[in-house]
Amino acid sequence: MSENKVKKKFVFPSAYTVLVIVMIFAAVLTYIVPAGAYSTLAYDSDNDVFVVTTPKGNTTEYPAVQETLDNFGINAKVENFVNGSIYRPMSIEGTYELVDQNGQGIFQVIRAPISGIYECVEIMVFIFMIGGMIAIVNHIGVFNSGISELARISKGHEKIIIAVVCFLIAMGGTTFGMAEETVAFYPILIPVFMKAGYDAMTGVAAIYLGSCVGCMFSTVNPFSVVIASNAAGITFGDGLAARVIGLIVGILITIWYLFKYGAKIKKDPTKSVMWEQHEELEEFFGVHGDKTDVTSSDTKMQAKDKIILTLFFVTFVVMVYGVVKLGWWFAEMSMLFLVSSIIIGVIGRVPEGKFTEVFIQGASDFVGVALVCGCARAVNILLENGYISGTLLHTMSGWVQGMNPILFLIVLTVIFIILGFFVNSSSGLAMLSIPIMAPLADAVGLPRELVVSAYVYGLNIIGLITPTGLILAILQLCKVTYDKWLKWVWPLLVMWIGLAVVMLIVEMQMAA
Repeated sequence: MSENKVKKKFVFPSAYTVLVIVMIFAAVLTYIVPAGAYSTLAYDSDNDVFVVTTPKGNTTEYPAVQETLDNFGINAKVENFVNGSIYRPMSIEGTYELVDQNGQGIFQVIRAPISGIYECVEIMVFIFMIGGMIAIVNHIGVFNSGISELARISKGHEKIIIAVVCFLIAMGGTTFGMAEETVAFYPILIPVFMKAGYDAMTGVAAIYLGSCVGCMFSTVNPFSVVIASNAAGITFGDGLAARVIGLIVGILITIWYLFKYGAKIKKDPTKSVMWEQHEELEEFFGVHGDKTDVTSSDTKMQAKDKIILTLFFVTFVVMVYGVVKLGWWFAEMSMLFLVSSIIIGVIGRVPEGKFTEVFIQGASDFVGVALVCGCARAVNILLENGYISGTLLHTMSGWVQGMNPILFLIVLTVIFIILGFFVNSSSGLAMLSIPIMAPLADAVGLPRELVVSAYVYGLNIIGLITPTGLILAILQLCKVTYDKWLKWVWPLLVMWIGLAVVMLIVEMQMAA
């Protein structure tokens, strides 16, 4: 009797398993890497004083005057603390010291995701409101007709969709750091891309890469380049011209990469990295039938449909305006989506009971995405509690002392890529690293804006792939596995690294 042995196909782990592996890795590092930290300086607005906290937790108050900052070797201006431009504790150069090892054991690893969820509650509520609103619009049935109408208009010019989406998201990234806010766009725009003959990966990439390339070449982003420049004692206008040039080139390279991939799969859909899942994804995103025939059986848009879709997209315009001009954050954005959902439900004549049922079901569909956000934050919690971020920074800052200027810039970018893996927060990494790294530029005869540029380049390059960032939550939302994303994006990742190095050298020449 013969046995037919069927070889099981390897299935890449889910986003949760990937994050658990990274959490375990982070916990192991807290036993291997010596624990250490820098003293930090923060502004206490209630008492109008600076508070310096040592690595061992001792605090001392100092007058909130420029002289205090000068005495601690901090080049930032006191008004930037007072007006809130610098709102996080800032590391103080030359104060690194070892502290007691605080290895994160099994209990801490299990608790970290719970703590991460608590810290991400505002983001999670925002995600639930988005899910509920999308479910209501889907229930009314206006998405299919709207998507079909857009596909009909762009017939033969589908590239325009890629270019416009990537460009607009990049503008949001470079100006106000649009990142988490893009979560709302994926369920709406991916069906548009699929209806136009592309795949889900094209939609994911057009949005996510747009955000990353915009943030990478930040111009006036207050959460990265502005706060980092303040910490370095310069203005965000220093180095701005070079970053604008880099932004233009970066967007063009990214759109070209998307065009090239899009043309390949339109010619032969089986070349899509998502081909094995195409039926599942078409079902999930509600894209059925012949995607090239946009006039066949789609329901024509009614006046009510147009009103609802207009209100739907106006919601996003209001969200962007609120974030940029009114200082909104996740609580206000969640309120906006909730109110819009109710108004859309009334216009669509959805009964109260059905509205509640559909909204809750839509929110529940996004639970997995919200949990991924909490688990990603857990990695940062383990590293913070293990006191190894400061040690990594202290060690790496020694790598670049006294280097040749060009080699200094290359190694500095690599350092920020490594640090960005562990501290994937723009403002958090700026306040941790810039006060330590900026003076090193003085030692090799380079302007400090080059350190700021290296910081935004490195952080957002690693943001393409780091599990501690936003990417796993996005992939979970769009039913794309992490291995497929890595396979698809790595050539562009190499291009971005090369572009970053070239732009740093160009900026060095412009500043000379």
